[in-house]
Amino acid sequence: MSKLLESIQENVIFLLEFLGVVAAIFLVAYVAEKIAAKRNGETERILSTRKIAVIGMFSAIATILMLFEFPMPFAPDFYKLDFSELPALVGTFAFGPVAGVMIEFCKIVLKVLFKPTSTAFVGELANFAVGCSFLLPASIIYLFRKTKKTAIISCIVGTLCMTVFGTAFNAVYLLPKFAQLYGAPLDALIGMGTEINGAITNITTFVCFAVAPLNLIKGSSVSIITLAVYKSLSPILKQNTAKSKKQESAYN
Repeated sequence: MSKLLESIQENVIFLLEFLGVVAAIFLVAYVAEKIAAKRNGETERILSTRKIAVIGMFSAIATILMLFEFPMPFAPDFYKLDFSELPALVGTFAFGPVAGVMIEFCKIVLKVLFKPTSTAFVGELANFAVGCSFLLPASIIYLFRKTKKTAIISCIVGTLCMTVFGTAFNAVYLLPKFAQLYGAPLDALIGMGTEINGAITNITTFVCFAVAPLNLIKGSSVSIITLAVYKSLSPILKQNTAKSKKQESAYN
């Protein structure tokens, strides 16, 4: 805990930027869900007691999954694959984008409590922002038309958005910020990529050959698993109410 507090004191400005990103993403999710509810004539609260309980459960599962990271042969060690977006995507399909964003945020908070940051919170911001760039497009598309075809389309769009956004976000903000907070030259980070792939010579080739493939693999694998299990899980999550039965019949 003392290490966590020390890291917070050293990175106050970055943490404020982090919280600003979180607030902006929450706002987008909330507005999208309100518009969809009005369009569909729904009166259910965005965060009911049951939703909050499921969000807590899925956040815990996502935290555990986030702790299991797998190195990729085409990327430096500080880029690893995890499947923590899986419960977040299931949750956002079942309960909307606000639930998905909350799962992502709670996952990050729990992870930092159990395992203090080793990247000056840059890795945590990357995981949250890039994860939400996957969840938000997918959930918003699915929110307006809950069919199996739309679910497939939404996962494809979400994966592409995450790949494009994650690549650009790393190049423009995350990698320079990581170098700044650690007092290391950006060329040193690029050099770590060059050791793995000789085609990596600058920040553009770094994100194209290391970051983009990682996000594409992650989005595709999480999407495939979600599409395979969601139909079975949805009635359980929603207590198989008449409303959920109607929605799941459309999903078929």
